[in-house]
Amino acid sequence: MADYSINEKMIIVQYVIKKYENEETVIKKLRSVLPEKDIQRSIDTLIGTQKVRRIGPEVIQNNESHTELPELPDNLKSIIDQL
Repeated sequence: MADYSINEKMIIVQYVIKKYENEETVIKKLRSVLPEKDIQRSIDTLIGTQKVRRIGPEVIQNNESHTELPELPDNLKSIIDQL
């Protein structure tokens, strides 16, 4: 696993949430890229800052009406594509 900054981790999580929305699937896909502790921390932070919202018990989605998705840096594009 590569070392990513906090911002990069958040961006990765947001783009995977955009792709899958089911929290269990998001965590499963991200395990190959980030430690589970970082995944949970990122999800909790994104929910706390209202960048992501929880819809029901298993569905999470980006709160695009509140904030826009950050621009995807070139170094993260291949990671998102692989997931």
